[in-house]
Amino acid sequence: MTDAAPRSLLYVPASNARALDKARGLAADLIIIDLEDAVPADRKAEAREAMRAAVAQGYAGKQVAVRINGGGSPHQDADLDAVAGLALDAVVLPKVDEPSDLDPARGLGRPLFAMIETPAAILAAPAIAADPATRGLIAGLNDLAHALKLPGGVDRGAMGHAIQAIVLAARAAGALCFDGVCNAIDDAEAFAREAAEGRRLGFDGKTLVHPSQVDPCNAAFAPSEGEIAAAEALVAAATGGAQRHEGRMIEDMHVAAARALLARAGR
Repeated sequence: MTDAAPRSLLYVPASNARALDKARGLAADLIIIDLEDAVPADRKAEAREAMRAAVAQGYAGKQVAVRINGGGSPHQDADLDAVAGLALDAVVLPKVDEPSDLDPARGLGRPLFAMIETPAAILAAPAIAADPATRGLIAGLNDLAHALKLPGGVDRGAMGHAIQAIVLAARAAGALCFDGVCNAIDDAEAFAREAAEGRRLGFDGKTLVHPSQVDPCNAAFAPSEGEIAAAEALVAAATGGAQRHEGRMIEDMHVAAARALLARAGR
């Protein structure tokens, strides 16, 4: 995987040829070709072949990952065989409850994105994130809400502690972290609010389930012109150590944060 953290991570069903092709023209930073939830059990073999063909054809200018089936699934071994040797930026492994759940995919020699989807996974997130095979954590909020027995499904407010725990675990380990999907594919305002909240909480980007979410996601996780201008002014004014800048105290860590923001903005 490149050093740049993807903002928009779009799941694309491996069994949907039209979606696989359409994804090439989208602005998603990372395409996750999905062999798991999006593919019916009776189409898994077909999906693996389609995934391999899509990866071979390539996605110019995009990072590419594959989500395989998780531990305990009768499809995982065949998925591992199918992705072996492919030029992937990452492999997404669902239902990772402890570091040992990463074991089947270690031999692939690819960075792993571990999906945190259960209460056990939340409690083990620091160890999962610190595992040398882990490049990042993905919040699996639909499954987590189900496991927590939340009435009405996903309630981000009720899951606030768990969501922040994912970010904390990733940051403590120096790993990336990505927000869960927004199910409201026809509610642009709801998606915008959720994406903005994800960035405010510290996520690097967000997983997506529909092409219409790609551009709003990129916008939400990109520095605004105001943030860029403020960062440029801070860097220009910095002289080292603690100092006063525009009515507040700044020090070296603020300068480092400003430089990181400018790097992400391509300035």
